[in-house]
Amino acid sequence: MSKYLLNKFLYTVDRDPALVERYREDPVATVADWEAEYAPRLLNCVAGEATTWLAFDDTERAALAAHDYPTLFELGAHPFLTLTLFIAMFERDHGEPLGFQREYAERLAHMTLPYPDIST
Repeated sequence: MSKYLLNKFLYTVDRDPALVERYREDPVATVADWEAEYAPRLLNCVAGEATTWLAFDDTERAALAAHDYPTLFELGAHPFLTLTLFIAMFERDHGEPLGFQREYAERLAHMTLPYPDIST
């Protein structure tokens, strides 16, 4: 398991409107393509530098493909990264202000302190 890679996924997808929409519409293909194309890239490094050891495990891949943010939170994905990406994807589906944020809070209400470690 790599909390770094989960957070990298959330961070990079959230910053690209086309990836946000693609992830919303076709999460399985987006996760697979992102893992092949973006995961090896190093953040803030010279173009062409890459790593070969980063990959999602089956649990991470399934949670990302299912838009399962409670499981992502339990796996240690940073809640701010998770929340901002899923707001971008699903806020429009809620008819009331803060509708998605309320749903997010309800789906994570079973979590108690101490929360999962979000350090990478």
